Amino acid sequence: MPIRSSLYDHDFYAWSSQQAALLRAGHLAEADLEHIAEEIESMGRTERRELVSRLTVLLLHLLKWQFQPSLKSPSWRATIRVQRRDLRMHMEDNPSLTSRLPEAVAWAYGNALVLAETETGLPEATFPSICPYSFGSMMDETFWPE
Repeated sequence: MPIRSSLYDHDFYAWSSQQAALLRAGHLAEADLEHIAEEIESMGRTERRELVSRLTVLLLHLLKWQFQPSLKSPSWRATIRVQRRDLRMHMEDNPSLTSRLPEAVAWAYGNALVLAETETGLPEATFPSICPYSFGSMMDETFWPE
């Protein structure tokens, strides 16, 4: 095990290639199962972070759209549309994340508030303290908050 751990710690690419070859060959006893399990868990966390990140960008632009109507721009519209499309694909690829949506939206909205205050120059108190949009409305292509 020390040789595998050393490779894991010093050359992740080589370790991952080696582990994939061992698994494909059915050599489970030789595989670094503990680190493989850690990496699989990490992949799941990455998918959850991707969800929060995309929600943050979408929420930030919806807030700017609603609270700075005189500054609405084609680029804001494009960002909202692209985030909706990418979120749709992300959820299709990871349907089990649906159960994590309330937590992800709450976290993303907190991030969006920080960014909205900075990017708009408006005080944070300008914006609702709790996300005013349902996930369904955020994803609705006809929804443009006024």
